Formats: sequence, C-alpha cells, structure tokens
Amino acid sequence: MSNPTLARARTRFPSAVLAAVGLAVGFGVAQGTGVRALGGLVLAACGAGAGWLWYQRRGLAVAVGLAVAYLALFALAHVLALGLGWPAWLAVGLVAAAAAALSWVVADRPTSST
Repeated sequence: MSNPTLARARTRFPSAVLAAVGLAVGFGVAQGTGVRALGGLVLAACGAGAGWLWYQRRGLAVAVGLAVAYLALFALAHVLALGLGWPAWLAVGLVAAAAAALSWVVADRPTSST
C-alpha cells in the first residue's frame, strides 16, 4: 500500500466502532474482572481514540459535543440498569448502539466532499 492509501485507511476507521467498543467492552471488562477501574480504562482509551478521530474529521466543537454525548450515554446505562432495573447488558447494548449511531451520523458518514 502506498502512503496515501495508508493515510486514507487510517483516517477512515469508523469512530463509531471505538465508541461502541468503549462502552460494551469497558462494561465487560469491569464485570469480568471485578475491577471497575479497569473497565473505566477501556472506556477512556476508546473514548480518547474516538475523540481524536472526531476532532480530525469535524473539529473541536463536534468532538467536544460527541465526547459529552459519550459520557452522557455511559451515565444513562447506569440509570437504566440501576435506576430502572433493566438488565445491565441490555442497558449497555442500547447505549453502545446509540453511541455508534450518533458517531456514525455526525462524524463517520462520508460527505459529498470526501
């Protein structure tokens, strides 16, 4: 692969994947290991990676907005599971899907100028 091809592949990686993985795998790691901080590390690492892609693609304002939404969805999973009594995996699955969809629509979807 040539350098332009590598650069294009690197920047076209969907941030939606990182957003969904951060929420779902972060929860799985926290549940599986019993160490919530380890799950938080996964959540933060994936969020930082997605945030970098959001910033590169759409700028600072969009990146901050999506980061706030990512953290709000993380909190919503807790509200759904702990506050409303939903099964935890259902709550996490729902917010992970919402984070992926939001990220795709706002930052990943190809535009006519791309």
